[in-house]
Amino acid sequence: MIAIIDYDAGNLRSVEKALQYFGEETVISRDRDVILGADKVILPGVGAFKDAMDNLHRYGLTEVIREAVSLNKPFLGICLGLQLLFESSEESPGVEGLGLLKGRILKIPERPGLKIPHMGWNSLEIRPHTRLFEGIADSSYVYFVHSYYLKAEEDAIVAAKTEYGTEIHASVEYGHIYACQFHPEKSGETGLKILKNFASL
Repeated sequence: MIAIIDYDAGNLRSVEKALQYFGEETVISRDRDVILGADKVILPGVGAFKDAMDNLHRYGLTEVIREAVSLNKPFLGICLGLQLLFESSEESPGVEGLGLLKGRILKIPERPGLKIPHMGWNSLEIRPHTRLFEGIADSSYVYFVHSYYLKAEEDAIVAAKTEYGTEIHASVEYGHIYACQFHPEKSGETGLKILKNFASL
Protein backbone atom coordinates (compact mmCIF):
# COMPACT_ATOMS: atom_id res chain seq x y z
CA MET A 1 0.00 0.00 0.00
CA ILE A 2 1.13 3.55 -0.79
CA ALA A 3 0.29 6.32 1.69
CA ILE A 4 -0.23 9.81 0.28
CA ILE A 5 0.34 12.38 3.01
CA ASP A 6 -2.64 14.71 3.52
CA TYR A 7 -1.59 18.17 4.69
CA ASP A 8 -4.16 20.19 2.72
CA ALA A 9 -1.99 20.26 -0.43
CA GLY A 10 -3.68 20.57 -3.79
CA ASN A 11 -2.83 17.57 -5.96
CA LEU A 12 -3.55 14.58 -3.71
CA ARG A 13 -6.45 13.15 -5.73
CA SER A 14 -4.67 13.36 -9.08
CA VAL A 15 -1.69 11.46 -7.63
CA GLU A 16 -4.05 8.88 -6.13
CA LYS A 17 -5.92 8.44 -9.45
CA ALA A 18 -2.67 7.97 -11.38
CA LEU A 19 -1.55 5.22 -8.97
CA GLN A 20 -4.94 3.52 -9.00
CA TYR A 21 -4.88 3.56 -12.81
CA PHE A 22 -2.32 0.76 -12.74
CA GLY A 23 -3.80 -1.05 -9.77
CA GLU A 24 -1.91 0.31 -6.75
CA GLU A 25 -3.66 0.28 -3.38
CA THR A 26 -3.51 3.81 -1.96
CA VAL A 27 -4.63 5.72 1.10
CA ILE A 28 -4.71 9.48 1.66
CA SER A 29 -4.01 10.09 5.33
CA ARG A 30 -2.37 12.24 7.98
CA ASP A 31 -2.60 9.46 10.58
CA ARG A 32 0.82 8.42 11.90
CA ASP A 33 0.03 4.72 12.17
CA VAL A 34 -1.48 4.56 8.69
CA ILE A 35 1.50 6.34 7.12
CA LEU A 36 4.10 4.29 8.98
CA GLY A 37 2.17 1.11 8.20
CA ALA A 38 2.32 1.72 4.47
CA ASP A 39 4.94 0.14 2.21
CA LYS A 40 5.76 3.45 0.50
CA VAL A 41 4.99 7.12 1.16
CA ILE A 42 4.34 10.08 -1.16
CA LEU A 43 4.49 13.76 -0.21
CA PRO A 44 2.77 15.64 -3.03
CA GLY A 45 2.02 19.35 -3.00
CA VAL A 46 1.28 22.59 -4.76
CA GLY A 47 1.35 25.98 -3.05
CA ALA A 48 3.63 28.05 -0.86
CA PHE A 49 6.62 26.70 1.11
CA LYS A 50 5.71 28.43 4.40
CA ASP A 51 2.05 27.38 4.33
CA ALA A 52 3.06 23.80 3.62
CA MET A 53 5.58 23.67 6.48
CA ASP A 54 3.04 25.28 8.82
CA ASN A 55 0.53 22.57 7.93
CA LEU A 56 3.07 19.76 8.34
CA HIS A 57 3.92 21.08 11.81
CA ARG A 58 0.25 21.62 12.73
CA TYR A 59 -0.69 18.05 11.87
CA GLY A 60 2.43 16.61 13.55
CA LEU A 61 3.64 15.26 10.22
CA THR A 62 7.25 16.47 10.22
CA GLU A 63 8.25 13.80 12.71
CA VAL A 64 6.14 11.18 10.94
CA ILE A 65 7.97 11.94 7.68
CA ARG A 66 11.35 11.69 9.40
CA GLU A 67 10.32 8.41 11.00
CA ALA A 68 9.13 6.97 7.67
CA VAL A 69 12.45 7.94 6.07
CA SER A 70 14.43 6.46 8.98
CA LEU A 71 12.57 3.17 8.43
CA ASN A 72 13.94 3.14 4.86
CA LYS A 73 10.49 3.22 3.30
CA PRO A 74 10.64 4.39 -0.32
CA PHE A 75 9.59 8.04 -0.10
CA LEU A 76 8.61 10.26 -3.05
CA GLY A 77 8.28 14.05 -2.97
CA ILE A 78 6.39 15.70 -5.85
CA CYS A 79 6.67 19.40 -6.84
CA LEU A 80 6.40 21.35 -3.56
CA GLY A 81 6.95 17.97 -1.89
CA LEU A 82 10.46 17.93 -3.40
CA GLN A 83 11.21 21.44 -2.15
CA LEU A 84 10.07 20.67 1.40
CA LEU A 85 12.66 17.88 1.68
CA PHE A 86 15.44 20.49 1.59
CA GLU A 87 16.59 23.01 4.19
CA SER A 88 15.01 26.28 3.07
CA SER A 89 13.48 28.22 0.17
CA GLU A 90 13.93 31.74 -1.14
CA GLU A 91 10.13 31.85 -1.28
CA SER A 92 9.92 31.90 2.53
CA PRO A 93 13.07 33.34 4.15
CA GLY A 94 13.63 32.12 7.70
CA VAL A 95 11.34 29.10 7.34
CA GLU A 96 13.09 25.78 7.85
CA GLY A 97 12.26 22.89 5.55
CA LEU A 98 12.50 19.24 6.56
CA GLY A 99 16.26 19.26 5.95
CA LEU A 100 16.38 15.63 4.83
CA LEU A 101 18.48 16.58 1.80
CA LYS A 102 21.04 19.34 1.21
CA GLY A 103 20.44 22.05 -1.36
CA ARG A 104 18.79 25.40 -1.99
CA ILE A 105 15.37 26.24 -3.39
CA LEU A 106 15.84 29.35 -5.53
CA LYS A 107 13.59 31.68 -7.53
CA ILE A 108 13.67 31.04 -11.27
CA PRO A 109 15.64 34.05 -12.60
CA GLU A 110 13.81 36.66 -14.67
CA ARG A 111 14.74 36.49 -18.36
CA PRO A 112 13.26 38.31 -21.38
CA GLY A 113 10.50 36.16 -22.87
CA LEU A 114 10.56 33.70 -19.96
CA LYS A 115 7.22 33.25 -18.21
CA ILE A 116 7.17 32.68 -14.45
CA PRO A 117 5.68 30.52 -13.11
CA HIS A 118 7.11 27.94 -15.46
CA MET A 119 4.08 26.02 -16.68
CA GLY A 120 4.54 23.47 -19.42
CA TRP A 121 6.42 20.53 -20.88
CA ASN A 122 10.21 20.31 -20.69
CA SER A 123 12.59 17.54 -21.68
CA LEU A 124 14.78 15.85 -19.09
CA GLU A 125 18.47 15.07 -19.16
CA ILE A 126 18.35 11.77 -17.28
CA ARG A 127 21.32 10.32 -15.43
CA PRO A 128 21.88 6.68 -16.42
CA HIS A 129 20.98 3.84 -14.03
CA THR A 130 18.50 5.78 -11.87
CA ARG A 131 15.72 3.69 -10.40
CA LEU A 132 12.90 6.20 -10.91
CA PHE A 133 13.68 6.59 -14.62
CA GLU A 134 14.32 2.94 -15.46
CA GLY A 135 13.01 2.24 -18.97
CA ILE A 136 12.47 5.94 -19.74
CA ALA A 137 14.32 7.48 -22.68
CA ASP A 138 16.63 10.43 -22.18
CA SER A 139 15.06 13.72 -23.35
CA SER A 140 11.55 12.50 -22.43
CA TYR A 141 9.10 15.32 -21.71
CA VAL A 142 7.35 15.93 -18.38
CA TYR A 143 5.02 18.64 -17.08
CA PHE A 144 6.16 21.41 -14.72
CA VAL A 145 4.29 24.07 -12.73
CA HIS A 146 6.64 26.08 -10.48
CA SER A 147 8.30 29.43 -9.77
CA TYR A 148 11.11 28.05 -7.57
CA TYR A 149 13.64 25.34 -8.38
CA LEU A 150 16.18 23.09 -6.71
CA LYS A 151 19.92 23.50 -6.82
CA ALA A 152 21.16 20.42 -4.97
CA GLU A 153 24.36 20.73 -2.95
CA GLU A 154 25.72 17.45 -4.31
CA ASP A 155 25.40 16.61 -8.00
CA ALA A 156 25.53 12.91 -7.11
CA ILE A 157 21.91 12.94 -5.89
CA VAL A 158 20.57 14.56 -9.08
CA ALA A 159 18.68 11.99 -11.18
CA ALA A 160 17.45 14.38 -13.89
CA LYS A 161 17.96 17.98 -15.00
CA THR A 162 16.17 20.43 -17.27
CA GLU A 163 16.74 23.97 -18.53
CA TYR A 164 14.37 26.88 -18.00
CA GLY A 165 16.35 30.11 -17.89
CA THR A 166 18.83 28.21 -15.72
CA GLU A 167 19.80 24.61 -14.97
CA ILE A 168 17.11 23.05 -12.82
CA HIS A 169 17.62 19.89 -10.80
CA ALA A 170 14.35 18.25 -11.78
CA SER A 171 14.64 15.00 -9.84
CA VAL A 172 16.77 13.53 -7.07
CA GLU A 173 17.50 10.08 -5.66
CA TYR A 174 19.28 9.54 -2.36
CA GLY A 175 19.01 6.21 -0.59
CA HIS A 176 15.27 5.54 -0.30
CA ILE A 177 14.34 9.20 -0.93
CA TYR A 178 13.12 10.14 -4.39
CA ALA A 179 11.67 13.44 -5.58
CA CYS A 180 10.49 15.21 -8.73
CA GLN A 181 9.98 18.93 -9.29
CA PHE A 182 7.64 18.10 -12.18
CA HIS A 183 4.25 16.41 -11.88
CA PRO A 184 4.46 12.75 -12.94
CA GLU A 185 0.69 12.44 -12.43
CA LYS A 186 0.21 15.06 -15.19
CA SER A 187 3.01 13.84 -17.48
CA GLY A 188 1.21 11.26 -19.62
CA GLU A 189 2.72 7.82 -20.21
CA THR A 190 6.19 8.95 -19.09
CA GLY A 191 4.80 10.14 -15.76
CA LEU A 192 2.82 6.95 -15.23
CA LYS A 193 5.97 4.92 -15.88
CA ILE A 194 7.85 6.99 -13.26
CA LEU A 195 5.09 6.36 -10.71
CA LYS A 196 5.04 2.68 -11.63
CA ASN A 197 8.82 2.49 -11.13
CA PHE A 198 8.37 4.03 -7.67
CA ALA A 199 5.53 1.62 -6.84
CA SER A 200 7.76 -1.30 -7.87
CA LEU A 201 10.68 -0.39 -5.59
